[in-house]
Amino acid sequence: MKKLPERIGRVGLVANPGKASTAKLVQDAARWLSRNGAKVLVDVDTRDHALPKSTSAGSLADLAKAVDLLLVFGGDGTILRVVRGMDGSKTPVLGINAGRLGFLTDVPAHSLKDALKKIWEGRVFVEERPLVEVKGAASGEPVHLHALNDITVTRGSASRMIELEVSVDDEILTRYRSDGLIISTPTGSTAYSLSAGGPILRPDADVFVLTPICPHTLSNRSVIISLKSTLKVHVLSQRVDTIASADGQVQLDLESGDILTIRRSRRSVRLLHLEGSSFFDTLRRKLHWSGSNG
Repeated sequence: MKKLPERIGRVGLVANPGKASTAKLVQDAARWLSRNGAKVLVDVDTRDHALPKSTSAGSLADLAKAVDLLLVFGGDGTILRVVRGMDGSKTPVLGINAGRLGFLTDVPAHSLKDALKKIWEGRVFVEERPLVEVKGAASGEPVHLHALNDITVTRGSASRMIELEVSVDDEILTRYRSDGLIISTPTGSTAYSLSAGGPILRPDADVFVLTPICPHTLSNRSVIISLKSTLKVHVLSQRVDTIASADGQVQLDLESGDILTIRRSRRSVRLLHLEGSSFFDTLRRKLHWSGSNG
């Protein structure tokens, strides 16, 4: 974990335009930042949603390259969309939670001004989180996607199991007959993988988690492997719709015989945290565990 060393001169604001509450949050942040000497930039959607007279940097990728910090207003889904749109930029990201649970959006909406003050006082640190990439073919078309949380391979609308053969570093692990398989990063362990019964990992754990969804064989459980490993998922199902998804936001149709190769990406994302925040504290608060002060 690192401090944020550089002076923040330009701040990018990105909102989920589907949440009405984010417009006022963006406007409040823009006023505070302008009063404190920062130049505010937004992407096109945020400009149209909240700041029609502001300067737009264009796409998310363009915005990320043009600023020293990105403030993202929404839920975890908004963070995932922004990370994908940043196209590998190393600009730090801080999430302002206007959603529900939110493990990636650190700051509650009501604490926005306090968070901005801490940023300006340097009371923050940066944590680097790995991305995962998937390459291969989907119905004859080349695939190359990145994800922060997970890559999933699941059945379509038909209520029939799919069959997948999974290998790790060219050694066959097993064949899954199930509703699907979640291949999660440490960051994604508190997302879909958790709902499917997978373990919770600290974000700095250097591992993948493979969690089957409703497996036919009850002895199939989550498997933890090194993040340095290369996984291959071979679709064996003949007549069942099969779908691959990156962070639940990009979906691809798969056919029998398609093979996806999944490994740690060379890309990563830098998440900004406020001084005093911790992963375990977040777990206690978000999951209402014993010992929580919130």
